[in-house]
Amino acid sequence: MQEHKETERNIFKPVFKIIILILISFVVLGALAIMLYGPKETQVALEEGSPEAIENGIHLRTGLIDAPGLQAVITNCTTCHSSQLIIQNRMGEEQWNATIRWMQKTQGLWPLGDNQKVIVDYLVKNYPPLKKGRRPALTNIDWYNLDE
Repeated sequence: MQEHKETERNIFKPVFKIIILILISFVVLGALAIMLYGPKETQVALEEGSPEAIENGIHLRTGLIDAPGLQAVITNCTTCHSSQLIIQNRMGEEQWNATIRWMQKTQGLWPLGDNQKVIVDYLVKNYPPLKKGRRPALTNIDWYNLDE
């Protein structure tokens, strides 16, 4: 029995060496392929202009309205999700605070401290709930008579 185990060990030792040699070869060849045929530039080209540029009251990079509290929103909110998510979700103060609590409880949002009031004030002022219902009446329309 002891002799059988020794024979198996002697047979498997070269097999393991070959497998390890093959794996190392794949790693080395993969690294060479990446170095030779991989991306040539290591830096991403940035658009010209400031990433904090504001035009017509809109922060160009995020699309958010330029108002007090904008930087707090960019720093704390767009770290985890797109600013478009903020823009499309229009809520009141209670709903924004409830959403923040939900993100803190389930999504790993850190405690905002005094920033929470700044953020919620910004959101309530600039992204309040939209009143739904009929479309507004048409105004400033030049009516004309149809010929019969």
